[in-house]
Amino acid sequence: MFLINIILSDEAIEDIRVMDKGLKQRFQAHFLKLTRMPPRRHLRFGLPFNVEEVGPARFVYDIQGEDLTVARCFATHKEYERWYKSFR
Repeated sequence: MFLINIILSDEAIEDIRVMDKGLKQRFQAHFLKLTRMPPRRHLRFGLPFNVEEVGPARFVYDIQGEDLTVARCFATHKEYERWYKSFR
């Protein structure tokens, strides 16, 4: 069984704060799901993040040992794309 601690960055907390209640609940459920399963998709361009999809939303995170740090949360794919393209 894969157990891990979830840590939210200040940016991720602010991103979630402005979301509607339904989307907040979906993110929370997905965070809990990640505590029980290994990470999947890693970002390209040498970025030290993994990405998870939560319906149309996304969040990016980094894993260090037993800690999973959520760097940013995006309500739409368009917001995620804007952030992602800023690293090219």
